[in-house]
Order: sequence, then C-alpha cells, then structure tokens
Amino acid sequence: MRTHLKLAALLLLAASAGVANLAQAHDGASHHHETAAACASSELACASVATGAFAPDGKLWLTWSAGGRISIASSPDLGKTFSTPVTLPATKLPLDDGPDARPKLAFGPNDRVAVTYASRDEKYNGHAFIARSADGGKTFSEPQPITMDSPSQRFETAVFDPNGRVFVAWIDKRNVAAAKKQGKKYAGAALAYAWDDKPGGALEAASIARDNSCECCRIAVAFKSSGEPVVMFRNIFDGGIRDHATITFSDAGKPGQLYRVSEDDAKIDACPHQGPSLAIGSDGAYHATWFALGRKLKGVYYAHSEDGGKTFSEPLRIGDQNAQISRPYVLAAGGTVYLAYKSFDGEKTSIDLMTSHDGGRTWSRPRTVASAANASDHPLLIARQASVYLSWLTMKEGYRLIALEPQS
Repeated sequence: MRTHLKLAALLLLAASAGVANLAQAHDGASHHHETAAACASSELACASVATGAFAPDGKLWLTWSAGGRISIASSPDLGKTFSTPVTLPATKLPLDDGPDARPKLAFGPNDRVAVTYASRDEKYNGHAFIARSADGGKTFSEPQPITMDSPSQRFETAVFDPNGRVFVAWIDKRNVAAAKKQGKKYAGAALAYAWDDKPGGALEAASIARDNSCECCRIAVAFKSSGEPVVMFRNIFDGGIRDHATITFSDAGKPGQLYRVSEDDAKIDACPHQGPSLAIGSDGAYHATWFALGRKLKGVYYAHSEDGGKTFSEPLRIGDQNAQISRPYVLAAGGTVYLAYKSFDGEKTSIDLMTSHDGGRTWSRPRTVASAANASDHPLLIARQASVYLSWLTMKEGYRLIALEPQS
C-alpha cells in the first residue's frame, strides 16, 4: 500500500482516497508522482512533503522528503523544470514525517542557504539538523545537530535576519528529561532557540525561551521590519490550557514577554498536530491564523495585532462551517494579506484563498484556487517580491506552483 503523503486522521485533516483529476488552476506548474512501485526513491515524484521558497534572485527552490532522504533542487522557470537535486546524507533514524513536520529552506546574503529537518524514534523523540550552503545551494555542508544538549528537538525552523544571522527555534525536551530525573511533572515541552553567528560552524548554545509549550505542534517565525524575530506557538497556560501565544525578541536577540493571541480555552491533554501561521506586514501588523480546539473556540481562526503582538483583534472564524477546515497559512506581501486553507467537503480537498487590502480588517469572499480528490500536503504561500504563489503537493498530480491574484 502506498505510504507517502500520509495524513493524520486526528482533528479535521482534509484528505480522501479518490482518484479524480485535480481541478484546473491558472499559471500552475505540475510534477506528476510515479507509480506506487517506484516510490522508494528520493526523487520528487515520490515526495511525502515538499517545501517551496524563493531565493533573493527570484529563483524557486524546493526541498522534500522521499525515500528516507532530504533533497534540495532549484527551478529557473517557476517549477516547470528542476535542477539535479542535492540529496543530503541519510539519518540513522527515520525522518520525522508527523503531520506538522517537514524540511524547510531559508536564504541569506552572499549565496547562503540553510536547510533544517529532523528524524525521530518510535517515542517521537526528535533529532533536528541544519545543513548549510555558501555557494547558492550547489553544495551543502555535512548536516549538524542544532543542539547536543537535549534528548529531543522537533518542529525546527531557521530564518535569516536582515543582518545575515540565522535564527533557529524549535520544540525542545531537555527540561522534560530533567524534571523526570527529579521525579517532577512537566507539562508539554519547551520553546528553545539559538543563533547561528558563524556560518558553517556550530550554532551557539541553545536557550529556553519558554517552558511548557505544546510538544507536538509546529511553530511559526516571522521578522519585524526592524529585524527582531517573533515566534508564535501553542503555549500551555495555567490549568493545562493549550492556547496560542507570541513572543517578540528584543534587538539583543533575547525573548521578550509572552502575549496570548486568543482565549480558545483549549484544555486538552492531547496533541492537536496543527500549529499556527504568522506573517508581519510592511506596516508592522501581525497576522495570525490557527486551528482551535477549545471550549470557547473550535475551528480555524484569524486575528491581527497593531501593537506589536500585545493585543489581537477579535478572532475571525474562517471557512465554510459545513466543511472540514484545516491547515491555514497566512502571508503578507505588496500591501495585501493572503490567507489559504484546506477545505474538505467529504469528497475532495480544496485550497481556498481569502485576501485583505486593509491589514486584515476586512476580507474578500473565499475562492477555490486548487483542489484534489486524493491525499495532499499542507498548502504553503510563498512570495517573489509582490507576486504570491500557492506551493502545494498532491499524491496524484505531484508538486504544483500556482500564481495567486489578490481579490478586491
């Protein structure tokens, strides 16, 4: 049975096992998957997840997981063709293929590229790695652990700041292990971070930004225009409430105060497996979207902040309430805010898009920009200057890059 593009059945993941053709979308590049028998290779045709990103020169890059390996390739023609992939060394443990896990790309000055990914054991203890390139992705260094001081790291994210330093954040279990040795309880895991100040060398020693975060949801990272990173994650508040929060780092690279995004009142001792998405506009506004499973809020929501994340607008529920809505992703580019999400109607999965031209105060009606009747990866939004694209992988059609036009 085909195992790639597995979708967790937990909590409204939009998937189906049909074989209908993907709906036609404008300006899209598509790379078809191979037959099931061929999908033990590391080729893109066998990918389980794929993450697209644009380099500073406008070239499309893609990293994916297939055949137990991480590969990276570039495209000069918006995904119509790809270069011969660079395939990273195999990990000792299987690659982390959980619902919120994927390899990621980041681009910096002077042809610098960083790729992060993780492996994990059967108990979901992760081992996160970073591989770097100093020649524009032609070659990559030997992957290095992002930290040697923790029994588990997952959902790692690396981003270059405006000065060319790499900021890395992840979910870390070092304090879980320490508490266990002392016979103490410890809820969830911790939000950890490190700076990569020496390109190609080891990351600086990891620091804990916040104890007691959700241990199984990805985090989101965005930069303020002044260069400070902002992290959005599912925090565990008093009483075991797993609601989302942001931490804005100072200009010295240290974590600031934690601010709550919304009062979902999610008192659950379980893993939603759906992390948030965060974007910061050129006007400094924070745009947040997330999946809620609380006593007050359930479903997918959006909110914005105009005071640096201290307070957020009233949450706006997203999507058709008669469908299963999941995996929201937000991006701000060219004065427009884009919000894409999955919508499953019982037969097919659609990627729906909303846009806002006034900083998230009002939104266009949702419109479907792509669909599939088979299993698919999460929708990602990526930008090349002011042009925005949907980056999406489906089981049958493969990788697709679809140009998006903002609605009025």
